[in-house]
Amino acid sequence: MTTATLPQTNTSPLPDRSGAGIVTTARAFVVRSVRQSMRDGEGLVMGIVLPVSLMLLFTFVFGGALDPDGGYVTYVVPGTILLCAGFGAASVAVAVSRDVTSGAMSRFRTLPIASPLVLLGHVVASVLRNLMATAVVIAVGVAIGFRPTAGLLGWVAAVGLVALYILAITSLFAVIGLVAGSPENASGYGFVLLFLPYVSSAFVPVDTMPSWMAGFAAHQPITPVTETLRSLLTGTGIVSWPASLSWCLGAIVLAGILTSLLLPRRLRS
Repeated sequence: MTTATLPQTNTSPLPDRSGAGIVTTARAFVVRSVRQSMRDGEGLVMGIVLPVSLMLLFTFVFGGALDPDGGYVTYVVPGTILLCAGFGAASVAVAVSRDVTSGAMSRFRTLPIASPLVLLGHVVASVLRNLMATAVVIAVGVAIGFRPTAGLLGWVAAVGLVALYILAITSLFAVIGLVAGSPENASGYGFVLLFLPYVSSAFVPVDTMPSWMAGFAAHQPITPVTETLRSLLTGTGIVSWPASLSWCLGAIVLAGILTSLLLPRRLRS
């Protein structure tokens, strides 16, 4: 008697729909953001050429009046480093707003990935890009007379402080990109953050300002970070680690809270 052959049941495992791992996905978005920034010639000019030009302007045009002995370049370079970080981070607001308004974030939402990793890619890429821009600013500063006195530990602490500041201001610009209705608006909203270094000790001592302005300049975030960085690199200035770290870490925490509240709403809109 012939035995009927039953059809074979497909016992192969179901396709994996868990998506890529967090590290792999984050790396992919960091690479994406780096490539976008490299194609953005205007952003590169804004992030490097403009701060360097301002440093040259302040040093050679105003420096003689501010410091006739020629030591103004030593004073101004630390402030220019933070100014450069701000200009470089400003492009993140535009990039995030473009992702939201162009529908890219909505498309990413359909993929098996965590949506915040898109923002993480922009932020990490900005930190890397701005650290390289910082090296350019320091190199130009050395070429025109900047002579840092920091030792190895001082340089490590200075780079760590600059990286933390870049992370903080980039996180805030990412939030601006989420709330802005368009990339153009995102660029305009970030002006407030870009303006802060000019009303701080980045370019002139606070005690030379009018009393009504000096109070604000002394207690806003840029001044303690600038003074601490200046002290690390040149041995002058006032070390203010508690205020510097508090401002930077506070900005990062605030940006994280706002992102967790705003991102789901923007994805649903």
